[in-house]
Amino acid sequence: MNRRQLIQFFAGLGVAASLISAPVLAQDKPIKIGVTAGPHAEIMEQVKKLLEKDGVKLQIVEFTDYIQPNVALSSGDLDANSYQHQPYLDAQIKDRGYKLVSVGTTITFPMGVYSKKIKSLKDVKEGGRIGVPNDPTNGGRALLVLQAQGLIKLKADAGLKATPLDVIDNPKKIKIVELDAAQLPRSLDDFEAAVINGNFAESAGLSPTKDAIAVEASTGPYANVLAVRIADKDKPWVAKLVKAYHSPEVKKFVIEKYKNSVITSW
Repeated sequence: MNRRQLIQFFAGLGVAASLISAPVLAQDKPIKIGVTAGPHAEIMEQVKKLLEKDGVKLQIVEFTDYIQPNVALSSGDLDANSYQHQPYLDAQIKDRGYKLVSVGTTITFPMGVYSKKIKSLKDVKEGGRIGVPNDPTNGGRALLVLQAQGLIKLKADAGLKATPLDVIDNPKKIKIVELDAAQLPRSLDDFEAAVINGNFAESAGLSPTKDAIAVEASTGPYANVLAVRIADKDKPWVAKLVKAYHSPEVKKFVIEKYKNSVITSW
């Protein structure tokens, strides 16, 4: 070969090497997904096993609050998250301008009312303190549970975003105390009762079917979702993630482990 041919030959080798190595490097990079501790994390471990068989590596990152998983996803520190229902995601997008989208539903945790002091909400004392989550969507959800149980009445147009200011009838003059959702299980001693999200109840060893003195209706808009950045929603790994989550294997795991405490959406 002359000099020109040698240059072209080695340049070709370089292109070929880059074409061969590029997919390997991309494949070796795990998809990072944020979850809250408890059932969301445990279910995602099952999803991880299925994805590995499909050639996708998944790295699970656990959080203890509702705020940071969306912050991390929006900033690019995560590729996806699985912990929130659609009304909460919608509120976060509206309030914070996140470019996020849900790509599939997952599970529903029935919200329950728990107490260490009373056996029924009929036994709530006048002026008793009842804890509810302090984020807008879960707080509104909790108030709807209390309304369904006859403790309060909300404005007709309050809807899913009801706040304590929307209470128009409160016969027992209960004091509604807003607190971070993750803190409610650990604060039961401070309340006559507290309305607690199912995932945080499960993490604290509380079962909606065994320990709750009241549970919200099974129908509603509160199915949790898998969320990604809008720019990523059509990437192949997203479809694989949804497929693995919606698999018969994961459904069987959820039913056998959580019974009626967690409801699948597929």
